[in-house]
Amino acid sequence: MSATPTTAPAGATRVLVLNSGSSSVKYQLLDMAGGGRLASGLVERIGEQTSRLAHTPPAGRDGTGQEGGERTREGRIADHEAALKAVAEELAADGLGLDSPELAAIGHRVVHGGRRFTEPTVIDDAVLAEIERLVPLAPLHNPANLTGIRTARALGPHLPQVAVFDTAFHTTIPEPAARYAIEKETADAHRIRRYGFHGTSHAYVSRRTAELLGRDPSEVNVIVLHLGNGASASAVRGGVCVETSMGLTPLEGLVMGTRSGDTDPAVIFHLARVAGMSVDEIDTLLNRRSGLTGLCGDNDMREIRRRIEEGDEAARLAFEVYTHRLKKYVGAYYAVLGRVDAVTFTAGVGENAAEVRAAALEGLEGLGLSVDPGRNGVRGREPRLISPGDARVAVAVVPTDEELEIARQTYALVGAAEAA
Repeated sequence: MSATPTTAPAGATRVLVLNSGSSSVKYQLLDMAGGGRLASGLVERIGEQTSRLAHTPPAGRDGTGQEGGERTREGRIADHEAALKAVAEELAADGLGLDSPELAAIGHRVVHGGRRFTEPTVIDDAVLAEIERLVPLAPLHNPANLTGIRTARALGPHLPQVAVFDTAFHTTIPEPAARYAIEKETADAHRIRRYGFHGTSHAYVSRRTAELLGRDPSEVNVIVLHLGNGASASAVRGGVCVETSMGLTPLEGLVMGTRSGDTDPAVIFHLARVAGMSVDEIDTLLNRRSGLTGLCGDNDMREIRRRIEEGDEAARLAFEVYTHRLKKYVGAYYAVLGRVDAVTFTAGVGENAAEVRAAALEGLEGLGLSVDPGRNGVRGREPRLISPGDARVAVAVVPTDEELEIARQTYALVGAAEAA
């Protein structure tokens, strides 16, 4: 591999963000000079006969004469190399190809950066090798991230490639919060500690919450609740993360769509000894057949609410387990922070499920936490306060934008020399 570019081409202001999964690639092209999103899309079912690419071009460039229509490709896309080549072709059709002089860099979401990667990093061969060394900590995610990086480097060798790590925002967690109380030598030998995930979302949302309050992030203490199919909480003091709910893996913490969240570790031993389940079977149980799905058979909060309205007791119990765990974490992180300026909900459930927000904070009025029913019932894509006007602690809904955060971090790194 030739020398790795470390700065953006002169005058280039666009960043392509890639999120490579095991059988999918999500992407967005953003203009960091203030033009917003230029294009986005998703390649799914890579390697299957029924692969699909859905591409949203800039307004007016969809080939239909309409504003911002979607273009789709159907048919087999054999691997990630073919997927990214197809993405490059779609972008090129819009005049936004990888050879565009306006493209500054490609930013990659990488799930696990361990303790080594605490900030966005230009990818060279040594960085790639270290990400691969971290595969045992994220066996479902880092391999796919690596595939996307290798393919993108081959397609765009003239461009800086930057890794932005899900774990990076949480590397500031103090040692007493990051350590598990197991034998130190064993923990150190196998890199067992709390790493946390969803870091780009927590970084973005905590900063946007401060902006919503009209204050500098360094002055604000925020509890962020990222509630999607995966869910995590963080305690952010003055813009710095000091605690988070996910741990060595994304399994720990809140109840999620298919993951159990916090569970007595002895459950694993019990299932192995009494039920005769293998490690892989227990792994599948806790990661894919637990959480809301395990409790009531659904992981869609809209469907769960519909079932509750029809009197379904399994759905009601699942909802109450979910919101009870949320309330526990809010209280715990309030204690960690000592002073809380805001509690902020984000991601699919956090942004859209008013009932979840209300139930999670019900009974916490003594801590200054409550929601205004009218404000809480309003839906929208803009950051907003849902607490009463005279509330001691603000409660907010801030739509997350992980792709924008990755693009910002990428451009800040590779565009710095040019800007200077």
